[in-house]
Amino acid sequence: MDKEIIARHKLSDEEYEQILNILGREPNLLELGVISAMWSEHCSYKSSKKYLSGFPTKAPWVVQGPGENAGVIDIGKGMGAVFKIESHNHPSFIEPFAGAATGVGGILRDVFTMGARVVLGLNSLKFGNIHDEKIAKHQKYLVKGVVKGISHYGNCMGVPTIGGECAFDECFNGNILVNAFALGTCKIKDIFYAKAQGVGNPVIYVGSKTGRDGLGGAVMASDSFNQANKNLRPTVQIGDPFTQKLLMEACLELFKTDYIIGIQDMGAAGLTSSSFEMAGRTGSGMRLFLDKTPMREEGMTPYELMLSESQERMLICAKKGCEEKVIKIFKKWELDAAIIGEVSDTGKMELFWHGNLVGLIPIEPLSQKAPILNRPIAKPKYLEEIQNYQFKLKIPAQEAFEKLLANENVSDKAYIYEQFDSSVQTNTLKSDGALGASCIRVKENGCLLSVAIECNSRLNYVDPKIGASAAVASAGRKVACSGAKPLAISDCLNYGNPQNPEVMWQFAMGCEGIKQACAKLNTPVVSGNVSLYNETDKISIFPSPTIACAGVNENANKVLKSFFSKNTQAIYLIGDTKGNFSGSLIAKVLDQKVAGKLDEIDFGKELTLWDFLFKANELNLLDCANSVGIGGIAITLAKMSAKANLGIDAKSYFNDESFIFEESPTRVIVGVKNEVQFLEFIKHFNLKINKLGNINEKEFILDNIKISLDKLQEIYFKKFEEYLG
Repeated sequence: MDKEIIARHKLSDEEYEQILNILGREPNLLELGVISAMWSEHCSYKSSKKYLSGFPTKAPWVVQGPGENAGVIDIGKGMGAVFKIESHNHPSFIEPFAGAATGVGGILRDVFTMGARVVLGLNSLKFGNIHDEKIAKHQKYLVKGVVKGISHYGNCMGVPTIGGECAFDECFNGNILVNAFALGTCKIKDIFYAKAQGVGNPVIYVGSKTGRDGLGGAVMASDSFNQANKNLRPTVQIGDPFTQKLLMEACLELFKTDYIIGIQDMGAAGLTSSSFEMAGRTGSGMRLFLDKTPMREEGMTPYELMLSESQERMLICAKKGCEEKVIKIFKKWELDAAIIGEVSDTGKMELFWHGNLVGLIPIEPLSQKAPILNRPIAKPKYLEEIQNYQFKLKIPAQEAFEKLLANENVSDKAYIYEQFDSSVQTNTLKSDGALGASCIRVKENGCLLSVAIECNSRLNYVDPKIGASAAVASAGRKVACSGAKPLAISDCLNYGNPQNPEVMWQFAMGCEGIKQACAKLNTPVVSGNVSLYNETDKISIFPSPTIACAGVNENANKVLKSFFSKNTQAIYLIGDTKGNFSGSLIAKVLDQKVAGKLDEIDFGKELTLWDFLFKANELNLLDCANSVGIGGIAITLAKMSAKANLGIDAKSYFNDESFIFEESPTRVIVGVKNEVQFLEFIKHFNLKINKLGNINEKEFILDNIKISLDKLQEIYFKKFEEYLG
């Protein structure tokens, strides 16, 4: 086959040789397209798989770990929480509205294809510099388009978007990150899996018709960007949330029957990945009659039908004799449904076009035994250059405080979260804008379900291993601060070009950090996604492993607020402040440095802190709790004060006034209801505490910082929207 065609399908010479060995002949164009999609980084994890093995994935409460469309945990009384996070980075950079919208659509399908009704969504967004005149206009366009896309799809679906995070850094100038998380609930006994088995059982296509949108999407997502990538819009899918709403309701109705063997979302690589994965999981074969596929465009070819990533489509393996019953349900919901194939015992994918065999590919080598690459790794040279950095505060604390408070990484993101419907379905207890984790009630069992999403890219640049561990610990701490026990995580591993040995070293270290943290904190990984090639013109993003943590409290009435109220009798800091400014926001804002050396996470202390928060909340000792994050205790207190519409009068008692801005992990600020009982109870835990002060009506006072509540709120609540214009 022509070498240019092979190169266009992003296959190496070694991979093409492997294809020749598997087939025993030259592939035709259709077969080459199918194999290239299945072996793309996006679908096969060929660069990352060796590092993903060894993730903690089991616990008594884990029902389903990695390997299915989404993970499942037991949340009590026979109910399960089904959840996953995925990336849609490249499509969102190319076409922000459609890319972000279909990112949401895809993750929703991953959850409801398991049999769950989707009850909440989160997102993690990373953008470039919004102040640099050369790129600010485009970055603001990306912000607005992505947010509009997320809100459009989620709101139309009737799924509340209840939380998220948004950060800005120059490393994302050429490659933004859009990570979408969804969670659904269902009875554990009613979970469905993606499999096809039983010779002669029909394979049924349901949902929207297939078009040419999204062609080559999986391959596009498995390559880096350059200035020549501006014409990639045809690789971005176009979504229709109203159709997906019908598809979800039809699937949920189908799941109440016993008509089907398995079901799979047509996500990346469309019909190719769904058919190969369903058959591959059981060692079955499959025949597909591609001319039977519902099409919305004339003259479509088998190549296009197999590789289109048109949205809102599912593939079903039904029980023989039940096909008409399945089709009837989808016709009722005004959706296309057609029998396009059947299960065989050949172990091969047989592709037919108007009665002619046009493709014949062994399934197992593609779906279960894709290439595993052993890419070279090398510790980045920059690490030696940045490790000796020491931060010194050279301006008054008041001035530093106001600079941080006005920074786009700190200021309130109401512009974003007010576009999301956070209260639809009427279960939301704590949503975006309330700080920390977000919470819903699960009406079926009365529990509090808490979720948080976390990724500090600066920490991961300074130390990819500790930074990844810190993300796991921070997401869990936010869940603990809401009154729930952290139970499990889903991860989205966003890194640069894997062909760069330094990036692969970052990835390997990030995986080790997650493994270590999840094992020590007893929060197994139940689902996840890898996004590589986040690079433009040979500039890779900072390592950015996004962690979404889910936790439970059996009592939905036990949700703990994240900011003060008039019931706050005293304000306390719990945890050790070490004076380490490595990767801190103040170092970036004042010194334009992302540098230093991180301290190891004390996982024992972290677990003790979580245990204390849960038990103190059960005893009703706390009015609020909030994890200390970027900007240190100064910014954390400022956010809590602004949200509460209450001032504070506080002293940190640090020897160095700059310590109020440093970002040591494993710390929380709590508002205490009964100070005497709080002090007596915390004696049972090996935790350091400092009383910071009390609330007041009009001013924010912390050491040498003094600002009126009105001015504090003006800066915090208004700046971000001003920046976006």
